[in-house]
Amino acid sequence: MTAIAIRSPAVAGRFYPIDPATLKEEVRTLLSQGRSSKQICALGCIVPHAGYVYSGHVAGAVFAKLEIPELCIILCPNHTGMGRPLAIMSEGIWETPLGSVSIDENFAANLKQRLPALEEDSAAHRAEHAIEVELPFLQTLRPGIKFVPIALGTRHFETLHQLGIALADAIAAYHGPALIVASSDMNHYESDEITRVKDQSAIEQMLALNPRGLYETAALQHISMCGLGPAVTMLTATKHLGASSAELVKYATSGDISGDRNMVVGYAGVTIS
Repeated sequence: MTAIAIRSPAVAGRFYPIDPATLKEEVRTLLSQGRSSKQICALGCIVPHAGYVYSGHVAGAVFAKLEIPELCIILCPNHTGMGRPLAIMSEGIWETPLGSVSIDENFAANLKQRLPALEEDSAAHRAEHAIEVELPFLQTLRPGIKFVPIALGTRHFETLHQLGIALADAIAAYHGPALIVASSDMNHYESDEITRVKDQSAIEQMLALNPRGLYETAALQHISMCGLGPAVTMLTATKHLGASSAELVKYATSGDISGDRNMVVGYAGVTIS
């Protein structure tokens, strides 16, 4: 028998509570703050990935607005610098304090066939927090969910575009709905005033469903959006799948929580339908 690959939590107890009961209560509280009367079937979304105390209310507002399908593809930046530039895990399970989440092996295999540049690489995911922090929200809203984790260590536009097209084609061939989650914070470590202006420029490109525009705006205005690659890929894929609208669900900065307006990180929650 082949051993099942298990990815253990890397940031439980730091970015979010390690105790299952405490985590469940916190996630439900964060979701309830954004709960709307009617959920939407989105093709994609952008959610932040800082500690729950700072950005959980933005992520919760987005996830609460969505009908979460059985399959989610979660794209994140590679903060650790470990592993390959296009790193996928295509089998096994990820554990969180709320239980285990299985990787959709069939979808992952299909996607790798469409884009051979995607490389099997658990090292890029082992200590990376940006996918892990999203899973408790998804587990709470859709028990039994399956997902595909992809960490991006490249900002080369053509590579991101190719991944977006391959992802869209794989979803089109999939028998059922799927949600592409781009895990990203916005501008980093400038004043609240500057960050809000820069982030608004980036958000305008997201709302226009313009992946190239987002990419160029981030470069021209020096917007230190860590998940630029995931966002560009997600926008490319959803646009290829026929997306026609986007909504800014919530925006905040870390200064809203800490009170420090001199050096903040921005957080945007956006849905794409």
